[in-house]
Amino acid sequence: MNGSLTESDEEYILCAAIWYKDLPTQRLLPKNVDKGIVVCGHRHGHCIDIMRSLGTLRSVTFGPDSVGENEQGFLTSKNRFVERIEAAEIAVRQGQVQSDLLINPLIGLFSEDLY
Repeated sequence: MNGSLTESDEEYILCAAIWYKDLPTQRLLPKNVDKGIVVCGHRHGHCIDIMRSLGTLRSVTFGPDSVGENEQGFLTSKNRFVERIEAAEIAVRQGQVQSDLLINPLIGLFSEDLY
């Protein structure tokens, strides 16, 4: 990556994100997300802490205080939410990580793989 990225440059991973699919839809979503909200952070744990700080819901799928369906993934430089496997493919292709150093390549990318 160089210091002067343009729209035509290759897509790379920006940060960890969690897509809370069952929460009320917000206006500013990644371009491939059609419902819910996406919370971004340095690590997925930061996203969970942000969600907990905003209300009384927990980042679990089931239960009276759950956020409902959610998916851990990443936000890219092209404003897309991607799941862990695609994120790993992007990060390896862009030289952000080495494939042989991924924590668990069967699951995909972890924020700890990046930084």
